[in-house]
Amino acid sequence: MAEPAPHSDLRETLLAATHRALGARMVPFAGYSMPVQYPTGIIAEHKWTREHAGLFDVSHMGPSFLILGKKSGDPDKDHAAVAALIEPLVSGDIRGLKLGQMRYTLLLNDEGGIVDDLMIGRPRDPALSGMLYVVVNADTKDNDFARIAVAVADRGTLNRSDISGLIALQGPEAAAVARDLLAPELADVGFMGCGSFAYKGGRVVFSRSGYTGEDGYEFLVAPGHAVEFWNLLAADSRVRPVGLGARDSLRLEAGLPLYGHDLDKTTSPIEGNLAFAVSKRRREARDFLGAERILAEVANGPSRIRVGLLVEGAPARDGADITDAAGTRIGIVTSGGFAPSLNRPIAMGYVPPAHAAPGTKLGVSVRGRTQAATVAPLPFVPHRYFRKGSP
Repeated sequence: MAEPAPHSDLRETLLAATHRALGARMVPFAGYSMPVQYPTGIIAEHKWTREHAGLFDVSHMGPSFLILGKKSGDPDKDHAAVAALIEPLVSGDIRGLKLGQMRYTLLLNDEGGIVDDLMIGRPRDPALSGMLYVVVNADTKDNDFARIAVAVADRGTLNRSDISGLIALQGPEAAAVARDLLAPELADVGFMGCGSFAYKGGRVVFSRSGYTGEDGYEFLVAPGHAVEFWNLLAADSRVRPVGLGARDSLRLEAGLPLYGHDLDKTTSPIEGNLAFAVSKRRREARDFLGAERILAEVANGPSRIRVGLLVEGAPARDGADITDAAGTRIGIVTSGGFAPSLNRPIAMGYVPPAHAAPGTKLGVSVRGRTQAATVAPLPFVPHRYFRKGSP
């Protein structure tokens, strides 16, 4: 059956026609028409990514480049200057990034709530110092970009690249595929490394990152080459296209929070179990938004914290109540579903710290019935990122 015509209000990525030709089921997501699954189905796509290499269209997200206005020509000074433009908005040590290093960080509001989670990278080439590669979430990108642009004012420019193709390759065979088809040096870059390589007379920006818990990459490809780049990777026998459905189950198993579900403007980094994203230098300097609240939670503990749950029975979805052993409501599920790798339902949600220890017996409300749940360590499935020096 032919796929219905896209809704006129929805945007499309450069790969939309390719997805339809592959038989994808397209759904509205973050203002875009996106593939939720292909004919093989979510479970098969999920397992393929865990065992081989999954190919994802994430072009709906917000890649961009923040560029310093007046450069000195000294790589370290120019990097420090461009970092100073965005550091007042985020929790991470951007100034401390080394050449070719990327960092997960948090965009904060005055109350210490999380406005978005994002990635910021420093180019590998010293000649490009004074530039940062910034990738934000799809749902929040217009507000994020506006906020960053106001903070930067006339000291630099923020160039959006969300008309380009952003393509993720994830799984244990991703490095071999990237080495064989794209650039041999990609296989040697460690987790959270970034840079670029030559492709069709231009450059493809890459980061060794992703949001599945697997080793892999994200590639920013010029608009004119996005479809052929996708087709090049998809033609490899180790690679299969994967939709948003499996992307969500993969990131849930990996214990990775999804903005708008597990994180929002009221959630602090400490509540979100993301203390690592508040860098040591920034804590000592107390120079980030909401520092008073966040540092108080570091010292005294938050009133609630994100935990993992092993659920008995039907999956508990976003919004389900969490109860203690006596049946009293103590929290809420923020993400939940079936975990194909574990063959069981899992969830993440917020509970008071007194109920957060692994092994604690709780309940979750599913369609009016209370089902048993047990607090579990995160991630549910161990990450398999490639770290230099690891065996």
